[in-house]
Amino acid sequence: MKYLATLVLAVFVLVSCGEKPKKTVEKEVPQKEIDFKIEFGKVSPKSVFSGGDSISIWGGSVVKGEDGLYHMLYARWPKKIGWEWVNYSEVAHATSKSPFGPFKHVDIALDERGEKFWDGSATHNPTVHKMNGKYYLYYMGNFGDKKIVSVPGKAKINWMHRNNQRIGVAVADSPNGPWKRFDKPVLDITYNNEDAPDALMTSNPSVCQMTDGRVLMVYKAVGKKFPLPQGGPVVHMVAIADSPTGPFVKQEKLAFEIKGERFPAEDPYIWHQDGKYRAIVKRIKHVGKKRVFSLVQYDSKDGLDWKPSKHHEISDRIVTWENGREQQFTHLERPQVVVENGEAIALMCAADTLVNKVRNSFNIQIPLKVTKE
Repeated sequence: MKYLATLVLAVFVLVSCGEKPKKTVEKEVPQKEIDFKIEFGKVSPKSVFSGGDSISIWGGSVVKGEDGLYHMLYARWPKKIGWEWVNYSEVAHATSKSPFGPFKHVDIALDERGEKFWDGSATHNPTVHKMNGKYYLYYMGNFGDKKIVSVPGKAKINWMHRNNQRIGVAVADSPNGPWKRFDKPVLDITYNNEDAPDALMTSNPSVCQMTDGRVLMVYKAVGKKFPLPQGGPVVHMVAIADSPTGPFVKQEKLAFEIKGERFPAEDPYIWHQDGKYRAIVKRIKHVGKKRVFSLVQYDSKDGLDWKPSKHHEISDRIVTWENGREQQFTHLERPQVVVENGEAIALMCAADTLVNKVRNSFNIQIPLKVTKE
């Protein structure tokens, strides 16, 4: 009682003198930085989603619905017209009971809707996310003359469609749709500055919700510093929004930049796990006149400053099947990660093989083995 009385008296004296008791400030313990080593597991034959002889498939992003099914939003176009994704692609929808397939086509999510719309001729490279109770489907859209320019065995491109590419978002209450599209892109080019890195076109969005609830986007951009219609360089920019539907504010710092290279990377997928923003990216190395592709890893503390990860290299386009056979694809790209219960468990990739000079493209679902250090 004597101790208690003394304590009360001391507090009374402090308050009476106009002084407040000092608060105890706890030091924030820094979170241990965790590095990922990402490896591929063996792939089942059922983990290949193909359009057969009639449909070319490219990419594929997967989200789990309230119905317990895994919904894949993917790009497709008729195989008979050649590699004409830029002016004939549409975003379609498939489902499976497992992220590793088998997936079955259900319907078309984003179809052609006419040249009067900014995304009326083609929709491509979708990435789908659930945020704040709704589903958001980000994609590239464009419009143009629909002219076919491909020739067998050699990919050519309709530059009108390519340079009209912009980034859009569609919204739905369910991954089954219907998807509400908008009359304007969610992220357009920079019109008032010919020197802007995205003065020519914006494309290939990668999106994740940040730890503070905002929305982070990393996207492919092409400028006008090099001769048109190709333009360049090809870079990756960062934009942040308070809402999944924007407006997105473009940041100054570029992502995945390699000095001296005008097209070093493509097709990032970003997510947040274990205290860092993570990215799996298609690396484009230029060896003489040949381009060599691989999948690599970057990470970032804030989503703005991206550095090569400790275990940077992931795969040189090599997949091991369940029977032990290894296969190296010419293309293994458009990586899209499936995160479940906070862990990256699967990687969706676009792959292809060449059959009679025709690219036979499909989606492959690869188990991920993530070692944490």
